[in-house]
Amino acid sequence: LAVPWRWRCSPRRGSAGCPPAGQVRAAFLRFFQERHGHRRLPSAPVRPRGDPRLLFVNAGMNQFKPIFLGTAHPRSELAQHRRVVNSQKCVRAGGKHNDLEDVGRDTYHHTFFEMLGNWSFGDYFKEEACSMAWELLTEVYEIPRDRLYVTYFGGDSSLGLSADEECRDVWLRLGVPASHVLPFPLKDNFWEMGDTGPCGPCTEIHYDHVGGGRNAAALVNQGSPDVVEIWNLVFMQYSREVEGNLLPLPQHHVDTGMGLERLVTVLQHKRSNYDTDLFTPILDAIHKGCGGPRYQGLVGDADVGRVNMAYRVVADHVRTLCVCITDGIYPGLSGAELVLRRILRRAVRFCSEVLHAPPGLLASLVPTVVEVLGDAYPELMKNADQITDIVNENEAAFLSSLERGRRIIERTVQQMEPFTNFPAEVAWSLYGNLGFPLDLIDLMLEEKGISLDSAAFNELALEDAKRKAGGPQAGHLEDSNTCLDVHSLAQLRSNNVPATDDSPKYAYTLGQHGQYEFSPCQATVLMLYRDQSLQKEVGAGQRCGVILDRTNFYAEQGGQASDQGYMIRLGQQDILFPVESVRLCGGYVIHEVAAVETLRAGDQVQLFVDEAQRLACMTNHTATHLLNFALRHVLGDNTEQRGSHVTAERLRFDFDTKGPVTVEQLQQVEQVVQDVIKRNEVVHMAEVPLTLARRVQGLRAVDEGYPDPVRIVSLGVPVESVLTRDSEAAMQTSVELCCGTHLLQTGAMEDLTIINERQLVKGISRVIAVTGGQAKKAREVGQCLAMEVDSLSLRMKQRSTSIPEMQKLSKEVGQLTKVLASTAVPQWQRKELQTILKALQRTANTAIKKLEMQQAAEKAQSLLAKHCNRPVIIDTVPADSLSILMKVVNQLCDKSPGTSVLLLSPQVSGEVLCACQVSKNCLPVFSAADWAVAVCTQMEGKAGGSPIVAKGSGNAKGMQGALTTALEFAQSKL
Repeated sequence: LAVPWRWRCSPRRGSAGCPPAGQVRAAFLRFFQERHGHRRLPSAPVRPRGDPRLLFVNAGMNQFKPIFLGTAHPRSELAQHRRVVNSQKCVRAGGKHNDLEDVGRDTYHHTFFEMLGNWSFGDYFKEEACSMAWELLTEVYEIPRDRLYVTYFGGDSSLGLSADEECRDVWLRLGVPASHVLPFPLKDNFWEMGDTGPCGPCTEIHYDHVGGGRNAAALVNQGSPDVVEIWNLVFMQYSREVEGNLLPLPQHHVDTGMGLERLVTVLQHKRSNYDTDLFTPILDAIHKGCGGPRYQGLVGDADVGRVNMAYRVVADHVRTLCVCITDGIYPGLSGAELVLRRILRRAVRFCSEVLHAPPGLLASLVPTVVEVLGDAYPELMKNADQITDIVNENEAAFLSSLERGRRIIERTVQQMEPFTNFPAEVAWSLYGNLGFPLDLIDLMLEEKGISLDSAAFNELALEDAKRKAGGPQAGHLEDSNTCLDVHSLAQLRSNNVPATDDSPKYAYTLGQHGQYEFSPCQATVLMLYRDQSLQKEVGAGQRCGVILDRTNFYAEQGGQASDQGYMIRLGQQDILFPVESVRLCGGYVIHEVAAVETLRAGDQVQLFVDEAQRLACMTNHTATHLLNFALRHVLGDNTEQRGSHVTAERLRFDFDTKGPVTVEQLQQVEQVVQDVIKRNEVVHMAEVPLTLARRVQGLRAVDEGYPDPVRIVSLGVPVESVLTRDSEAAMQTSVELCCGTHLLQTGAMEDLTIINERQLVKGISRVIAVTGGQAKKAREVGQCLAMEVDSLSLRMKQRSTSIPEMQKLSKEVGQLTKVLASTAVPQWQRKELQTILKALQRTANTAIKKLEMQQAAEKAQSLLAKHCNRPVIIDTVPADSLSILMKVVNQLCDKSPGTSVLLLSPQVSGEVLCACQVSKNCLPVFSAADWAVAVCTQMEGKAGGSPIVAKGSGNAKGMQGALTTALEFAQSKL
């Protein structure tokens, strides 16, 4: 890089004389690596590691947070970084930074983008950072200087921060004209990581797309599409404390971020990111795949039929899908996975309904995305087939739901009265059962000029949230529809209504590729139940219990939550009857259903279980059995189960115990479980006569009234082997009587982590555990917190002699203790870290007390020498806290027992601290409390205490008058 290289145009991409995107990215990385000695790092995955507050990595600095926060372990590779450069994959969708709804409407919003960044960790600062940025933009990228404008922090009097003139002067020295160097306030040019933590002024570089010698200073930061920010350089030099004040950081850092898409737009002389070679190959592939009109870059009203918006949505979203799936985030039901599912379904909908593309278009774009991004992110090439399969599976599932949903909306609209809102119940059914994102429902209705009854919809959402939050006890108001009363039960039996055959709930198999396949189930409505009476018919809009002749729905029992899903009437595929809960009552399975249309006894229905929720429950139920076995294995055979509850999100298990479970025991329990998961043991299930089951040695079962025959679930050992005489198989593995639904092999559990353990009452403990991805996430978060605790321990060992520094460490210990208590991490690790943090808190408190005593002794000695055993000492003294000031007063009175002392200490904040002690010889005439009140009142403050000691505070403006008052008060009493 001795001389700036010239752009060579790729024959594949970029128009004549314009650098292709790959070359722009490579030039950035090479510039900092080769010319300025930066270490080049690969992009971190977009799944955040150990940060539960983030759904996705949304900025280049995410992976370096431990450095900025000082929590990186001193011996870690992370802590060794000084100069770093990379191109980071970022996703902004969901959470605080959410661009999802804007994508497609304009030409610059994205869910996935690349952030080019260079960092200095305690190395260079403003001069070098600005100089490097200017050199790269003007000499390497050859952007005309007269089109660039720079902003700097203009100061904030409320925070006591002056303008960043240092930064301004750097730009002026670099030759930027004064008319192009512009000050802006806090909201534009002061960057903060969060409510607390590292922060500092920033300088932004803006580009004028129009140019032509004009001065565009007035358009900077005004939202003009002609003048856009391309690079932000943040100078981390402060730390915002909990109280809101700013303290200088001991080490200065530089954090810069430049969006690749926006930079390429500038260098390729385009006005839209979608017109660059990062997107044009994908847009061409979309055109080829759907055969409609070409992309023209139109927006708003000019974009008739929203075809151009659809192109942008699909191109953006398929990039996000490829990157997320590669990094281990798959479309799912919660957190980042749920956001990704929304992204995929939004893209599918635009493919299908706007572009009229054949099924499979989205997956067909994967090779093009890999071609565009694969050189920079080779992991995309390795995972291309997997991405294609996952996108295809999810697309196929949603297309079928989409078609059904469209028919339901059409049919409902036809039946609606003019000028009425779309019914919330139908929208909720679409949202809850077909997985329709709410924004898609709104968009479909918007096209028809109809509004959703949002208030009623929100009420349904709130009811659902309450029901989920409350667990098995929630929704007891609806029990009247799902719990048959004694008279209705008797009536069913006298009418010879057969008990429900619920054996189809066990009808599932493992497919060729390890996926679970659930068999369909058709049934007949035998009876309806509402308001504690059996009915043959229930009208639209009413909730009722539905009794069928057979069902594949699992009713809540044995501690496992009930299935959810929906049923449809045969021949009427467009009408969904959501099944919200399922109960077993006297052999009858009652499905709680919201009847969207009239439902009658005799109706033929098809049942659809929510497969993702069912699979999660199966995983957690098998995990519960495995946990029960592991606890007995580690704690002894006397460990008996006292209860359990299994949901899709987690499992809870109560058991007998002689005392709290130790850290070592928790680790051993998890290890036993993980060993069985790794062996991928077969889960054997069979129904056997109860008499035969009772002969099984070491059978682990909760004391419940099991029906005969009973179902035995055995991990790794066939049920026939367990049942043979004198077999001890049940002593070496998990064998239980259980009516629940289970995995067919243990490997699908992936992992198990106990995230909580406590004693409910003496002798009974409760553990809460999570499996799969949640368990992995808990471990990652635990590792990050452990590194923060290690870092804190090392800093504590350095034994600072500064009280504020020790108080800061003490506060950090307190904050970390709170985070640890409320975050899902392995319980054994929580206990370990809590023990360390308690010790650190004691160490900090002892050190602070010792330093305060030392400081107080020195100040007391000095005052004693100054006042030579006078009966009253009134003076001002510097003290960092009221605690130190009080100690100075105490020590003075100890060394001179006949002396009464009152000391004031002015603080930087403008507050004055007051502490006093009266000699016992002067009681009861002279009261310390009255003395402090008189003095602090003079300073417009407050005080309180006893006749012997008192303290308070006031305002510095009244301090001189307060000293006079103190003396006059003392003289009047002595």
